[in-house]
Amino acid sequence: MGCDGGTIPKRHELVKGPKKVEKVDKDAELVAQWNYCTLSQEILRRPIVACELGRLYNKDAVIEFLLDKSAEKALGKAASHIKSIKNVTELKLSDNPAWEGDKGNTGSASFGAAAVCFLSEP
Repeated sequence: MGCDGGTIPKRHELVKGPKKVEKVDKDAELVAQWNYCTLSQEILRRPIVACELGRLYNKDAVIEFLLDKSAEKALGKAASHIKSIKNVTELKLSDNPAWEGDKGNTGSASFGAAAVCFLSEP
């Protein structure tokens, strides 16, 4: 098996190469951004708010984040820019009658954002 004095190990046997980086599926990442809360990673449900960076949140998750100071350290950059409820805008959503659901889906990711029209007041 080696190391008995009669073998000379090759470089690849001694040095481990760099780990392969796992590629993130872009379609799955887009679906997650439009369908899940950035803070709680739960499915978005009304009332939905958006920050200045365009990230979507459940309003109750933002309120819990602002009230719980220990969560600030755990969540890190996901909502570090939200200092008060004034930093988010509540979205007024309405159903999109032109959206046919997953009927027109050809195997690629279906985006839940196509189901609603986003309206907000400046």
